[in-house]
Amino acid sequence: MEQRLARIRAAMEEYFGADQRRIDHALRVTEFAKRLLLHEPGDKELVLATALLHDIGIPEAERKHGSAAGNFQEVEGPPLARAILAGLGYSEPFIAEVCLIIASHHSPGEVESDNFRLLWDADWLVNFGEELNLPDDRARRKAISEIFLTPTGKKVAGEIYLDAHH
Repeated sequence: MEQRLARIRAAMEEYFGADQRRIDHALRVTEFAKRLLLHEPGDKELVLATALLHDIGIPEAERKHGSAAGNFQEVEGPPLARAILAGLGYSEPFIAEVCLIIASHHSPGEVESDNFRLLWDADWLVNFGEELNLPDDRARRKAISEIFLTPTGKKVAGEIYLDAHH
């Protein structure tokens, strides 16, 4: 599994090329996914593959739509992820689930699975501090309880983003 994930990582890095910010984001999300998988149910290889590829549609979204907005990522990402995973010999059910999660990774409620919840929380663990400028712990605590979908995601977010832990 580690070798297969290393090949996915290499394909992701090659696709993003000089865009180190996107590569770093994917790697940070993957590290949080690994941490969540220690305490939450999920298919490890599938979740980590999805974490590596979840934003793969950004360059194409920017090229075709002039925007990296989540709805465009959800459209452009799955065909690219499918091509990468098929090229690496993954099974159709595996590819289909990765693509389903990528196609909804900005749309909670569209996919109800442990694997989706893990990717959602891992992505938000990276994005929470960057995307939300919340004034105090009360607001952050409320956002954490509303955004994160797993108990471990909520716990880790509290450890990172609440003042008592800074």
